[in-house]
Amino acid sequence: MKHKIIILVLITVLFSCKDETKIDGKLNVVTSTTMITDLVKNIGGDAIHVEGLMGSGVDPHLYKASEGDVTKLVNADIIFYNGLHLEGKLVEVFEKMGSATKTPIALGESLDKNKLIGSEYFASNYDPHVWFNIDFYKQFAKKVSMVLCEKNPENAELFRANEKRYLAELEKLQDDIKGAIENLSPEKRILVTAHDAFNYFGEAYGFKVVGLQGLSTATEAGVKDVQKLAEFIIAYEVKAIFIESSVPKRTIEALQEAVKSKDHEVVIGGTLYSDALGNAGTLEGTYLGMYRYNIKTIINALR
Repeated sequence: MKHKIIILVLITVLFSCKDETKIDGKLNVVTSTTMITDLVKNIGGDAIHVEGLMGSGVDPHLYKASEGDVTKLVNADIIFYNGLHLEGKLVEVFEKMGSATKTPIALGESLDKNKLIGSEYFASNYDPHVWFNIDFYKQFAKKVSMVLCEKNPENAELFRANEKRYLAELEKLQDDIKGAIENLSPEKRILVTAHDAFNYFGEAYGFKVVGLQGLSTATEAGVKDVQKLAEFIIAYEVKAIFIESSVPKRTIEALQEAVKSKDHEVVIGGTLYSDALGNAGTLEGTYLGMYRYNIKTIINALR
């Protein structure tokens, strides 16, 4: 009910307020997830103001718009979000924004659907965790740069230079990941996590990915799910399983206990960043740092 009230307030405000959005002549950009916030900051630099709706450890599947978010959205010139129904509770809000004078951009909708992984858990019928395919994230960077150039042509040269620099950093990240994964034998490349956020990662780097809760954290893992996955871990001699920073750890701890009850051992290999980056100001608080941290954690635990 509160979510519906906020949407009604948003509609009222959108059509009653004056457009006084710019601060110091700069574009106001609002982003949804931390991955997109980091990306937009890298491309826009000091030429734009960026405000992210979600912070570290926030689950976008369950996130609901607050009254403070409404103010940010009303004052935005551009809204960048993932789309593909990742931000399930926010989709209706973004759609209302699109009916006004704002520019909501669902970055995931611009990807080639033939290259996406299918999913019955989402209304889009695609797995929305596309940022774990770095080639897709590169496409996000190009799209953000293009939109910023169109909206703010006087800073287009800066945006394009930032885009070129950031794409080069993403290329290096890909090369480094490939080199690191070569140290892990193929039979050990089994990634068991709280939910299936890593399928694009698995597809890119040859990992079998198994999530306890499926693709969306809105679904709860039942006792049968835990027991079935415990048997899988034993059968494939999986050495480690992983907690996710944006998902309660109790499900993975229950899985560990289920394996133990069958007279086997599996360790918790660490915490991975899936649907959100780490704390701002830390290495894991950036997309590049998050990916490097995840790779190091996975390889060290499974090797």
